[in-house]
Amino acid sequence: MIELDTELIYTPIPKPIARLRDLAYNIWWSWHPEAQELFRQIDPELWEQVYHNPVKFLREVRQRSLAAVVSNEAYMQHFNAVLQNLDSYMQSQDTWFNRNYPDLKDATIAYFSAEFGIHESLPIYSGGLGILSGDHVKESSDMALPFIGVGFIYPQGYFRQRLDHSGWQFAEYHKLNFADAPAVPALTEDGHEVVVEVELPGRMIYAKVYRIQVGRTTLLLMDTDIHPNNPQDRELSARLYGGDQEMRIAQEIVLGIGGVRALRQLGINPRVWHMNEGHSAFLVLELMREKISAGMSFDQATQEIQRHTIFTTHTPVPAGNDAFPYQMIEKFFWRYWPQLGLNHDDFMNLARQDQSWGPTFAMTVLGLKMANYRNGVSKLHGHVARGMWQWLFPGKSQDDVPITSITNGVHTASWLAPEMRAVFDAYIGQNWEDNIDDPQQWQKVYEIPDDVLWEVRVKLRKQLVDFARERTRQRFHRMGQEPPIWPLLNEDTLTIGFARRFATYKRATLMFKDIERLKAIINRHDRPVQIVFAGKAHPADTPGKHFIQDIYQLSFQPGLAGRIVFIEEYDIAVGRELTRGVDVWLNNPRRPHEASGTSGQKAALNGAPNASILDGWWPEAYDGSNGWKIGEEREYSNHDEQDWQDAQSFYHVLEHEIAASFYEERNEKGVPRRWMQICKNSIATTAHLFSMRRMLADYMRYLYVPAARSE
Repeated sequence: MIELDTELIYTPIPKPIARLRDLAYNIWWSWHPEAQELFRQIDPELWEQVYHNPVKFLREVRQRSLAAVVSNEAYMQHFNAVLQNLDSYMQSQDTWFNRNYPDLKDATIAYFSAEFGIHESLPIYSGGLGILSGDHVKESSDMALPFIGVGFIYPQGYFRQRLDHSGWQFAEYHKLNFADAPAVPALTEDGHEVVVEVELPGRMIYAKVYRIQVGRTTLLLMDTDIHPNNPQDRELSARLYGGDQEMRIAQEIVLGIGGVRALRQLGINPRVWHMNEGHSAFLVLELMREKISAGMSFDQATQEIQRHTIFTTHTPVPAGNDAFPYQMIEKFFWRYWPQLGLNHDDFMNLARQDQSWGPTFAMTVLGLKMANYRNGVSKLHGHVARGMWQWLFPGKSQDDVPITSITNGVHTASWLAPEMRAVFDAYIGQNWEDNIDDPQQWQKVYEIPDDVLWEVRVKLRKQLVDFARERTRQRFHRMGQEPPIWPLLNEDTLTIGFARRFATYKRATLMFKDIERLKAIINRHDRPVQIVFAGKAHPADTPGKHFIQDIYQLSFQPGLAGRIVFIEEYDIAVGRELTRGVDVWLNNPRRPHEASGTSGQKAALNGAPNASILDGWWPEAYDGSNGWKIGEEREYSNHDEQDWQDAQSFYHVLEHEIAASFYEERNEKGVPRRWMQICKNSIATTAHLFSMRRMLADYMRYLYVPAARSE
């Protein structure tokens, strides 16, 4: 008789470690490496196979693997310490918020975003906007703000990037198994599942609400793939930024209007409403409908909403701001505007923006007009936004347009390499994370011995090289081939990183303007250079896909082969490896089209200086000693001239400043002394200023608290 070795769908967890499930369902683990280690130690191979997903891990792990760690004394000590830290974190009353704003503990902040980038195992994000939202949520937990996030869970997420033999990008969608996600149905006080309904043309659409716990902060995420929705509506929230304009407006109606209704069903009545970009701006219409149905006049309702509403704009590129033709708005809202006491023209004028092809209903306009608190995401972007939207504020000069700026930051614990954390613990102090935004404590970075910091930076570069090789090997094996170039990259070579969304204005191919000059620079025998690329183009962005294909094909060209590599499927995991492992982070958008950019902030935190166009956050950070500037801080009327001048600047900086600093002035241990000074300057000048802690402290001071206290 053959004995079958079967596994239960849910592996029984031995009682001593039963709280692994509690840990798996609180994404606190995602920014605590010691918590992730609890899962990895049980079965390292499975941990990689499930792509660092604890919920899926606990469904697939073998019972004997769990039993083995229970008898391991060191593991159990580690387990108890991690769970004690989680409990202390969740229960602590000595928090940033309680110390600074104890009177506002009941002033809930509702934060609406189309995407949240929390961790690679929850693929409901596409790029910078989502990563920022995810960091925003994590830091709100660390600071214990009265904060709740609202968005979509997207069962098919954003697409997975697959390159064919020619380097052409194809999109793959994989349905998320909810049993593998740390999501549970949101329940009302009497134990009923929360399902919201929103009217669309000729039908009602229903969205089930799920709850995800991110430390102390709750995320509410909606899903329309439920009965009794029709097949088209079940697909409505399936994919992030998918479908045509009609699907887009339907998504945004469910996000804004449905999101407000989800909060109401849960008995949550926010004092502050924060629209992260225009996707959720329809929420103000639902708030207005509520107030008018309760007896307020239109003007009273408008003023009340404006006093408690914040709108953050993220893009200085006109195409990035959703605007719908009147016919589409009429189709979706003809039964809605009478509930506001408005006629057709008055309703349209809430968000009217005239385009060359006619008037549109613009989501950014709606957000800006219905919020008294408005901000861009860097100082330069604030200036650009005031110019873009000056027409909304007649009689005001650009400088007087009421759009302020709060420069983006990053969630330090999520992006700092564990090896760098150990160095900070040793030289800055064990409690440095309690004072991330304190510039004085970061002066202790200069006390780190050069050889100690260099050793860590060498280790992180080696990890990146190993990671890039393994990803490349996996990709070619998937296609039934061996990599044509091997070995790929070099562990001791100056490594540049370029990874981001492949929108054309980000100019991923700028460095190839003069290919022969680039080859000469990167192949200098005494100063070799290698460049690691990653990034996705939106499925509808054909020029962006061509950029990816061009770089991929160039990476096999003689003189570039082995020195340039493109890593497929840019996500949080790839971003983490790159921002930790590169020596220099490159950013060369067409100025002034970069709103902020945060990937370079993550690299700088890890001791990798930036080389960047003076756009986004970099004009505020660059001081001449902590990285390099590319190009000039000026406007161009001719894009070709701008591209050529910026490319020439890049070549000069790379050859004569970056490579020279990296390879020269090495001591007897091979440590580049001038380079180490630049790395330390990078950390000391940016770690506090471009942290999510500083960013959220600014949001509290300038936006959330005034909105909460407004009467």
